[in-house]
Amino acid sequence: MPDFALERLHFADGRRRIAGVDEAGRGALCGPVVAAAVILPAAFLEGRIPAWFRRTDDSKRLTPRRREDLARSIWAESRAAAVGLATHEEVDRLNVFWAAHLAMRRAVELLPESPEVVLVDGPALRDCPFPQEAVPQGDRKSFSIAAASIIAKVVRDGIMAIGAEIYRGYGLDRNKGYGTREHYEALEALGPSPFHRRTFRLQYLRKLF
Repeated sequence: MPDFALERLHFADGRRRIAGVDEAGRGALCGPVVAAAVILPAAFLEGRIPAWFRRTDDSKRLTPRRREDLARSIWAESRAAAVGLATHEEVDRLNVFWAAHLAMRRAVELLPESPEVVLVDGPALRDCPFPQEAVPQGDRKSFSIAAASIIAKVVRDGIMAIGAEIYRGYGLDRNKGYGTREHYEALEALGPSPFHRRTFRLQYLRKLF
């Protein structure tokens, strides 16, 4: 369960703008990688945490309804929040690891306030203009990163719902672009859509054969 232990260490050193950043969609077969960056209010770090926020957790541990409710509250009550993405074309050009870093860096750079430190889920970001702390499995350790993971997941799920209307037959509103049996069977029958990542073709061919 995440907490504010990491944030409070930076808070004790005088930093107030502490951003958490995370991404969603790295392992999907199609669509963008979406990242979010969130700076929570200093009052949260001082112990004045609203009841709704105590339900915050790694987005993968939450139901879709709870993620959506929390995302609305985080957007409304955070000190600053922003979303960045890397398109499926950028995933193909850069590879998914660097595309995820690009999406996270874009989210951080789009924050309306410059962070004094960035808590990154996973390895530190290349070319990030702000001080960083790399936090492996950060969405399970840091409330700031967990809040970012929730926004990233909700935004990406919304994009996939739109994709499902445009590219029918793949069940993107249900599988969110990930490699479910339904998705692999649709790829076998229909081939990849323009929304699919071409560099992931071997991944689904191995599943089929």
